[in-house]
Amino acid sequence: MPRQTPLSDIRNIGIIAHVDAGKTTTTERILYYTGRKHTIIDVHETKDLKTSTTTDYMEQEQKRGITIQSAAVSAFWREKKINVIDTPGHVDFTIEVNRSLRVLDGAVVVFDGVAGVEPQSETNWRLADNYNVPRICYVNKMDRSGANFQRCVGMIRSRLNARPVCIQVPLGSEDNFRGMVDLVEMKAYVWFSDDKDAKWETWEITDDLASKLNLTVKEDLDNVASIPALRAELVDTALEQDDAAMEAYLESGEEPSPDVLRACLRKGTISGAFTPVLCGSSYKNKGVCQVLDAVVDLLPAPTDVEAIKTVDEDGNPNGERLSSDDAPFSALAFKVLNDTYGSMTFIRVYSGVLTKGMSILNSTRGKREKIGRMVEMFAKDANPIEEARAGDIIALVSLQETETGDTLCDAAHPVILERMRFPDPVISVSVEPKTKGEQEKFSIALGKMVRADPSLRLETDRETGQTILRGMGELHLEVTLDRMRTEFGVEGNMGKPQVAYRETITKPVEYTYTHKKQTGGSGQFAEVKIIFEPLERGAGFTFKDETVGGSVPREYVPSVGKGLEMQKEDGVLAGYPTVDFSARLVDGKYHDVDSNALTFEIAAKACFREALPKAGPILLEPVMKVEIVTPEDYLGDVIGDVNRRRGTVLGQLERGSNIAVEANVPLNEMFGYIGQLRGMTSGRASYSMEFSHYEPVPRNVTDEIVAGRNKAA
Repeated sequence: MPRQTPLSDIRNIGIIAHVDAGKTTTTERILYYTGRKHTIIDVHETKDLKTSTTTDYMEQEQKRGITIQSAAVSAFWREKKINVIDTPGHVDFTIEVNRSLRVLDGAVVVFDGVAGVEPQSETNWRLADNYNVPRICYVNKMDRSGANFQRCVGMIRSRLNARPVCIQVPLGSEDNFRGMVDLVEMKAYVWFSDDKDAKWETWEITDDLASKLNLTVKEDLDNVASIPALRAELVDTALEQDDAAMEAYLESGEEPSPDVLRACLRKGTISGAFTPVLCGSSYKNKGVCQVLDAVVDLLPAPTDVEAIKTVDEDGNPNGERLSSDDAPFSALAFKVLNDTYGSMTFIRVYSGVLTKGMSILNSTRGKREKIGRMVEMFAKDANPIEEARAGDIIALVSLQETETGDTLCDAAHPVILERMRFPDPVISVSVEPKTKGEQEKFSIALGKMVRADPSLRLETDRETGQTILRGMGELHLEVTLDRMRTEFGVEGNMGKPQVAYRETITKPVEYTYTHKKQTGGSGQFAEVKIIFEPLERGAGFTFKDETVGGSVPREYVPSVGKGLEMQKEDGVLAGYPTVDFSARLVDGKYHDVDSNALTFEIAAKACFREALPKAGPILLEPVMKVEIVTPEDYLGDVIGDVNRRRGTVLGQLERGSNIAVEANVPLNEMFGYIGQLRGMTSGRASYSMEFSHYEPVPRNVTDEIVAGRNKAA
């Protein structure tokens, strides 16, 4: 079957922003104005779970009023097919933005006209930089009290180190937001109603524009007054992309036509030379159609961006694969989703054609996959299709071997596409099923959740036996367990994981223990004299036989070592493993009849239990090496908080416009830290940590831990 939409007429874009900037509202309006739906649902109307927006259809999203999972929809505008992915704005779900940007050709970055550039805006912008995704900026919520377009543009320039170019200027703001001036066409678009079907009027730019719209606020008047300067800046910046157009402009002095300007703006946007800025109010239905025009005019088709890079098995670049139907098939699996249709694998087709029934290769894992059901997703609705071509974003149902980040390709022309990069988890909790009888069901569901979300990690604590789930934040983990309830029908409990403490000794002690037991018949006898001594941190445990003259027969010495090995796992202070000490067997006694391997093992265990309380036992705790990256404004608060957590600041480093604080902090003090750090820094700081070493626990903390263990016992 021939291609339905030319490759040059496809736009694969993402809507990205900080939480609550208006991404989902903007997506709803896009679907309405492109005719894909005939009603508009607002986010605040979904809390009762009776209705939902198109892309926020999960129960967890409706209850919280935020996007948790990216959702794909498609629409047509001016005969161009636009595949839109609505992404989350909460920092806990950055993975969804990460993997969406990896497969998209462009993005619309939405900003709150009041708040401007917010923390997650910065994170998402850096992700887009990593993947070289061309962007346009949309300053939304110009109708809100406190909205300020020029301040927002200034923040884009200063906080994101971007080069914004205004292609629109707002007319009015807050309750008097009337529309915008298009600096390319030099026309004013004016609305006199907030109704979703209200048509805008197109006005000429005249000197009395502000008075005709009753604009009286200084910022609004300044915006109108800045139109000539911003138009001149737009022309100069755009024509930098075309030497011939620039030369013609300089020679004749005639303004370039809108078509020439749009061609130059498109070239600069795709190359990343600058970022066009638009404005509007999605909620009040003003400016969304103009955003769609900008997507079509300025953002790239799959043929306009660099060819996808291919890599070898070690991840080193070794070529590229052109975006074309005629090239061999290749696609990247960027998301795995478990829902009512079963396991669904979302793929972006980069080259070639995929048809139902084909056998393809998962080149990342060296496994074959048979293509059964293929669907084009419209949020939660799956529409069956027979084939997919270069540039398409579709889902494959029930693939057995494919996970997020894997490459699917023609087995006769194998390639591995450039891999995705995933963030490391920053928080962990213990999880368990609510009822013991659901252990197996719980484990299977947990495994599927981790397979679908690469920012989750699952491990078992060998010492405590707990199942530990690691993720990007407390909300992330909470939502994961809640989704297991709605998607797999199994409920779980979440708790704080136990810290793996250790015990050690601080002074040497020599102790003799005699094991003597007489019953009817042969008895039990063994005597050991052992010197216990502390070792340096990380030395572990050593056992030496220093007996002379056969005081302990050679065949019984290994039993003494075995007894100590077993008993050291149950320390004398709080029952934690004992480390960093040596035991020297220096003397002993035996009986020809009553001694054997078991009696010497028992004697060694008892000697340990009775000797170590006299050796100055202390508790050791795991200390983490922590790096906190924070804006300088919050540096004092961050360092003060580290000190309150019994941490030691090791140093500070500059990281661009931020400061990286390096510190050692006890693991027990780091639980729940991510939430407190975000609260303390308005969400602008982040941190990572890894195990460093063990350190003695202060006496007062030791007393609390010992008391807690005794109470539990």
